Amino acid sequence: MAGVVSRWLERFSLEQQENAELRGRTAAAGCSAIQDAPTRERVDVHGVLQDVTLRPVDDATALEATLYDGTGTVTLIWLGRRRIEGIAAGRSLTAGGRIGHRGQERVMYNPAYRLDP
Repeated sequence: MAGVVSRWLERFSLEQQENAELRGRTAAAGCSAIQDAPTRERVDVHGVLQDVTLRPVDDATALEATLYDGTGTVTLIWLGRRRIEGIAAGRSLTAGGRIGHRGQERVMYNPAYRLDP
């Protein structure tokens, strides 16, 4: 039992460190934290793509990616795109646009973006 608790604490501690590092990179990039970013106002957010999926939206196709910055997530949606070079899970980027809602989910449609090297 002690080994299980010890591994859980290590994983929890590592996750906390990674989140703190992401928050630091967001601040260094001069971007808003996702959890604090206002809706319907122009914002820049910075983080790491957790996943990238291709989804049908009505009669069109959309490329969707979940951006995480250590405080929260926003789903980036590029309408009419099947693929964007460089957009892949694990990639760090800055996205700009207006955050809206799709149900309870925070989304940003057709964001401008800049990939980190």
